[in-house]
Amino acid sequence: MDFLTLIQVLDSTLRMATPLLLCCLAGLFSERAGIFDIGLEGKMLMAAFFSAAVAAVSGNVWLGMLAGIAASLILSGLHGVASITFRGNQLISGVAINFLASGLTVLIAQSWFQQGGRTPSLIGNGRFEDITLPFADALADVPLLGPIYSELISGHSFIVYLALACVPATWWILFRTRFGLRLRAVGENPAAVDTAGISVVRLRFAAVGICGVLCGIAGAYLATGLQAGFVKEMSSGRGYIALAALIFAKWRPWHALGACLLFGLLQAIALRFQSIEILGLTIPVQVMEALPYILTVVILAGFVGKAVPPKAGGEPYVKER
Repeated sequence: MDFLTLIQVLDSTLRMATPLLLCCLAGLFSERAGIFDIGLEGKMLMAAFFSAAVAAVSGNVWLGMLAGIAASLILSGLHGVASITFRGNQLISGVAINFLASGLTVLIAQSWFQQGGRTPSLIGNGRFEDITLPFADALADVPLLGPIYSELISGHSFIVYLALACVPATWWILFRTRFGLRLRAVGENPAAVDTAGISVVRLRFAAVGICGVLCGIAGAYLATGLQAGFVKEMSSGRGYIALAALIFAKWRPWHALGACLLFGLLQAIALRFQSIEILGLTIPVQVMEALPYILTVVILAGFVGKAVPPKAGGEPYVKER
């Protein structure tokens, strides 16, 4: 593999990792507050549809993204009401959201656009355009530095840079602010937080709301940045992969970045190479495409070491009277 090909693979890695990273950080906020969220996939899928639909009708990608965030927030609200207010089973609520999004997106898409569950292709202002950073064209021919800056660092959409910026922002919020301290405490010992006079319900709804916003942005990127429209089941299990990355990262933001880049790299390699030869054996592209999902199963099965979730995770809080 030559240097330019390597840069192109890493460029694709960033693009593929972006929705995973946003979704992973979304789950990080929610689960740190004690609310397990299997519904990351459904929120991202619903956001992808509504962002593409509104962008196609209005011709404005920013309105599309707002619509995607709103759709994701509605599903997050449903999950919050079911798991926080009514103290229902969080896993069942998340699975129900995934089923709801899977069926509802296709049904509405067919009703609105009559294109077999798709939205019209997005063009012009209906999509997020790539941003060329300053001096990228001038430095393109400079050895080593040029391709790294002009091909790898420059030339991504706004949401790619936003996702990368969310990593230090998440770390700062969770570990350097009073809100983050309280959020983490709710996931570990909600009774102690309640005793201190802080609303457990309010903090958990805040975490679920942040999760909804990040999943909405991830879905908007899928339909208006990575692709040019919505197609059935376009999230392709990314929500589950993000959940595996979150466990792999042991619920820490910087580790989440590394885990998502790893999954993104596997997807980028599968897209770039139709077959790979190792030790004289040709590995078909289908095996490479399955690697992210295989790694997800391996992680969820616990083969990558012990990952201890927040102590109160998945448990509804019942206030003592």
